[in-house]
Amino acid sequence: MLHCGKIAPTMLYPLIRKFFFSLDAETAHGLGLNGMSFLHSAGFLGLLAKPVPACPVDLMGIRFPNPVGLAAGLDKNGAHIDALARLGFGFIEIGTITPRPQDGNPKPRIFRIPEAQGIINRMGFNNAGVDALLANVRAAEFPKKGGILGINIGKNAMTPIEKAADDYLICLDKVYNEATYITVNISSPNTKNLRELQKDEALDDLLCQLKARHAQLTEKFGKYVPMTLKIAPDLDDAQITAIADALRRHRFDGVIATNTTLARDGVEHLPNGSETGGLSGAPVFARSTAVLGKLSTALAGEVPIIGVGGILSGADGAAKIAAGADLVQLYSGFIYRGPELIGEVADAVNQARREKTV
Repeated sequence: MLHCGKIAPTMLYPLIRKFFFSLDAETAHGLGLNGMSFLHSAGFLGLLAKPVPACPVDLMGIRFPNPVGLAAGLDKNGAHIDALARLGFGFIEIGTITPRPQDGNPKPRIFRIPEAQGIINRMGFNNAGVDALLANVRAAEFPKKGGILGINIGKNAMTPIEKAADDYLICLDKVYNEATYITVNISSPNTKNLRELQKDEALDDLLCQLKARHAQLTEKFGKYVPMTLKIAPDLDDAQITAIADALRRHRFDGVIATNTTLARDGVEHLPNGSETGGLSGAPVFARSTAVLGKLSTALAGEVPIIGVGGILSGADGAAKIAAGADLVQLYSGFIYRGPELIGEVADAVNQARREKTV
């Protein structure tokens, strides 16, 4: 592997963040994405980010140019793929997408906790529907040039939980030929009863149906698109073991650990700390990494792990690798630290991966 050189810190992003943090969080989210796309089209996005040197990782039959990806949720509809890729991510995951468009939960539904470098969201899979996402993917240059694009799929809020598999299968059918890999999201806390799909019988049934359809699509398109499962950090040891067994049994290609947490450890008494929804950022790091470590032990290297949750420094990224992750993803840390974090984490993760192989 090539060494990932560190990206020099920029003074621009802290100023930009100060402005955006003065706005409502969801308003800032939309303005920020649109602003990045504008700067990209104008050729000025390089002012915010320098290229991340290549440090390739081969995983799930895919060569990732560097081990740091963007987690799902930031660009739900895939409308800003090229701009986000320009910031240096080794891979981009878009979604969560559902078969039909839906508004999600009532606003306000994103809450910053800057004192703890955390964010609570209860978005509820707001998105424009899978067909709109596919139109955006086909218009983007990043996938055409071989960029690694994950597509994260879910169920509509109005679909009964006993019919959830129908929604996942619809999305799988539609995105299969456009994705580098596909993530099955059963761990968002913001869609009623969704996490019930993590339980033994429900999980076994869902994964069985997905893998059967996956085999059909592999034959239809003449190519194998890896499929991963995204899990919650709010799991006990028995649940972690059961999920590991299911991943092996159904031959899933990878697992993403983890989504946001319902716990409020360390933020209970802070402004916005009591809001309902999933907590991300620094407060979820310890819980997420603990689940990752237990999952890694249970899987014994048989299924690759992508670590996500609370990475706000290079050291945090390295800790995910030490706990058993093969790749990492950023979201809330990217909001707090900006593009500088991508290179910092890439460098630290690459070093940690080298140390594990010595």
